[in-house]
Amino acid sequence: MSATPTVTAGDVPALADRTTVRVGAPATLGVLLIALWQAVCTWFEVPAYLVPSPLEIARTLVADWALLSSALMTTLKITFAAFALAVVLGVAAAFLFVQSKLIEVSLFPYAIILQVTPIVAIAPLIIIWVRDPIPAMVICATIVALFPIISNTILGLRSVNPGLKNLFKLNRANRWQTLMRLRVPSALPYFFGGLRISSGLALIGAVVAEFVAGTGGTASGLAYQILQSGFQLNIPRLFAALLLITATGIVLFMAMAALSKWALGGWHESEMDH
Repeated sequence: MSATPTVTAGDVPALADRTTVRVGAPATLGVLLIALWQAVCTWFEVPAYLVPSPLEIARTLVADWALLSSALMTTLKITFAAFALAVVLGVAAAFLFVQSKLIEVSLFPYAIILQVTPIVAIAPLIIIWVRDPIPAMVICATIVALFPIISNTILGLRSVNPGLKNLFKLNRANRWQTLMRLRVPSALPYFFGGLRISSGLALIGAVVAEFVAGTGGTASGLAYQILQSGFQLNIPRLFAALLLITATGIVLFMAMAALSKWALGGWHESEMDH
């Protein structure tokens, strides 16, 4: 029997060093860039209505937190709803496409059309047709986030080891057994890669849809706050809203990366520590 691989004491510092570099290097660079930004704004006395300093943005974020946090919740609701719909519809479409080559060649071009059509061109139509702004924005964001799930899942379902496929045929596995026990496990790394892309696109789609819809009041999201801040020349608030959108995108990507690590880290080489 083969020996079970173990992590020796000498391997622990190496793993710790890799983690430190992965976290510490970008964090250090970010701190240096923010410090440089603050120094330039202070030294040249750049007006806040042109480019606010990081300290001014932080003060605005604290002062306007009630307004910005409410807008963030609205944007997050649209993003999560669109992301969930994109995952469900994308996986269902991918499973349908791989069942028949005729179905794939007939329907896949329309998925490509959805991907290459600018959302800003069709968002006004969707908002007019749906009327209710929140569902309309969810539909717009879903369209933006849908294609990576479809394409990555189809690629994964078709990327099956030929030897394993022949083994399943040799053992007379039916189509359902081959799908669930061979194709689905093979597709998981591709699927989680699609999740990382789609989560960010769902956020982008939500923000773009908010820009087009221009909804205010209690239904206003971060994009509406950016528009209002621009009209009012409240540039620090504009940057604070941009900061929240950026931070949300980073958190979503990290959450999908952590989910992929949890699901694949024990058996797939793409998520194993080397």
